[in-house]
Amino acid sequence: MSDVLSESRRTGARAAQSSESERRLPLIGAQVTESRPDLIETPPSGNQSERKQLVRVENDRGLSLTESLVHYFYRLTWRTPLHKLRLKGRSPLRLLAAPDDPFTGDARRGKAIRAGFFQIAGAKIEIEKLNFATLQAAPEALDYIHSFAWLRDLAAAAPRGTCVPIAERLVDQWLDANLETVSDPAWRADLAARRILNCAAHAPLILSSSDLVYRSRVLRNFASTARHLDHVADKAPEGLARLTAWTGVVAAALLLPDGEPRRIFGEAGLKRAIEGFLGEDGGALSRCPLAQIEAIRALSMLRSVYAARGELLSPIVELALARAVPALQGLTHHDGSLGSWQGAPGISADTMATLIRASGIRSRPLREARHWGYQRVPAGRTVVLVDAGTPAMARHAVMGCASTLAFEMSHGPHRLIVNCGGASAIAPDMPPSLAKGLRATAAHSTLCLDDTNSTAVLAKGQLGKGVGLVELDRRDSDDAVRLDMTHDGYAKRYGMVHRRLLVLRSDGRELRGEDVLLPVAKRGFGRSKPSEVPFAIRFHLGVDVEAHLATDGWGVFLRVADGSLWQFRSAASKVTLEESLWVDEHGHIRPSQQIVMSGTVSGGGGNYGWLIKNMG
Repeated sequence: MSDVLSESRRTGARAAQSSESERRLPLIGAQVTESRPDLIETPPSGNQSERKQLVRVENDRGLSLTESLVHYFYRLTWRTPLHKLRLKGRSPLRLLAAPDDPFTGDARRGKAIRAGFFQIAGAKIEIEKLNFATLQAAPEALDYIHSFAWLRDLAAAAPRGTCVPIAERLVDQWLDANLETVSDPAWRADLAARRILNCAAHAPLILSSSDLVYRSRVLRNFASTARHLDHVADKAPEGLARLTAWTGVVAAALLLPDGEPRRIFGEAGLKRAIEGFLGEDGGALSRCPLAQIEAIRALSMLRSVYAARGELLSPIVELALARAVPALQGLTHHDGSLGSWQGAPGISADTMATLIRASGIRSRPLREARHWGYQRVPAGRTVVLVDAGTPAMARHAVMGCASTLAFEMSHGPHRLIVNCGGASAIAPDMPPSLAKGLRATAAHSTLCLDDTNSTAVLAKGQLGKGVGLVELDRRDSDDAVRLDMTHDGYAKRYGMVHRRLLVLRSDGRELRGEDVLLPVAKRGFGRSKPSEVPFAIRFHLGVDVEAHLATDGWGVFLRVADGSLWQFRSAASKVTLEESLWVDEHGHIRPSQQIVMSGTVSGGGGNYGWLIKNMG
């Protein structure tokens, strides 16, 4: 955590003395019972659930070197005469429909385009000096420019008549550089698909010209891009990129004449891509909320294309949205904002509401996404979100975080306990150590042993060895919801299993927790385990929470922006207040604080109870 947070300092104390009876909280744990060896065989009866096990696939190392080289050399073939020959064909005279864009652009970025530069990924790219063929920029900026996502922002900045000349000039410049040259990244499958969707949604901006030569070039590029996707969509990287690429094939089939054969071909490919992206609960196999959002966005824009043509929405798209939206809502707080998980920043309730409205799906948030690995516990105006799943496989990981058994807690519109989040959203000019630190266990509200990650954090968003087994027992009753979870991320290195018990009272005014380190039998001839291991249990606080250490050192008073008072109490050790940070929706780093319970644990393990309670 030293790479992420500045040196800790303790804040001044201001609170009343608490009695010894208040300080020594009763533990909520029970004796550990053996879990069932089978996985999800018998359905639970009533509100009682059986203990489930999630096992991570072993020896998963993502794409092999051979597979990476194959992808690389395949992209080189795009410049061959054979591929160029594939792209030739009849150009359409017009698009068959101009679908509405279900999303609203960023007027601030649109005004920047009118002023002569792209403002994206913390950088300003001057348009006058921009060469679309040799553009060097951050990946986010490249995606934004080559996908024509800027059309949405430009449309939001001014009336159409004002924006048309700017849009036509930019499109013309892009065509000069890329119409005859098929290369990466401009013609990358997912970007090409997004370009088709964005061009169709904003056709009035780029196809209103009376210049017939310009119009024919735009329509020719549209048809060439569709033919390109016919050949490359199924070779895009598995996951979000492949799903997006196939949405472009289906959209082109609906928007260009004689598209029925392509539509049949495209919908079959889209079905395969969705099956390779979504798990059984409707959550992305990468476990990344940002990937889930982008998939819903692409499918929602495709839904708009079906509507513009007056066609019934494909059951493939309808079913995918019906599964993906509730799963994503399962990671939202009481106000509808998104929690900070797997590299995602804290996305606002307004952004989430726009996304859900565009999807056309009305559903309740999914409370138990056992395969996706998230648990949502609502009670009154309080919501607790928990990562109770195994880390994503390396092949699917996007910006994987070592966050197993971490939780977030909100009350009304205010976040009380959070994760730092935002590894995918911070500006590219920030030090790489910061992004890596934001993915660490210490950047999440959970227990960290010996300042090491429960799962190894690797480069390029992947995760290495660590957590292989997570057990979960959830029990809902009229009085409370109880989660009993364990993970084995520290078992091989330190001979201990982390068990976390959480009990949220039905009115949402009290959350009791207990973190337990249980010794496990030593296996093999590994190195001897240390007799004493340092630990830290971190509770990162929301940015609008004012924290004051209790005078006895065993608790913290939390004043929320709405004036309500909460109390954190420890039953195991004194606590400290240290500096922390939180990354907001725009990638801005916001200073905050964290409560830390720390100490050392012997080989026999230990129990550490705590309480978060509303005081009025």
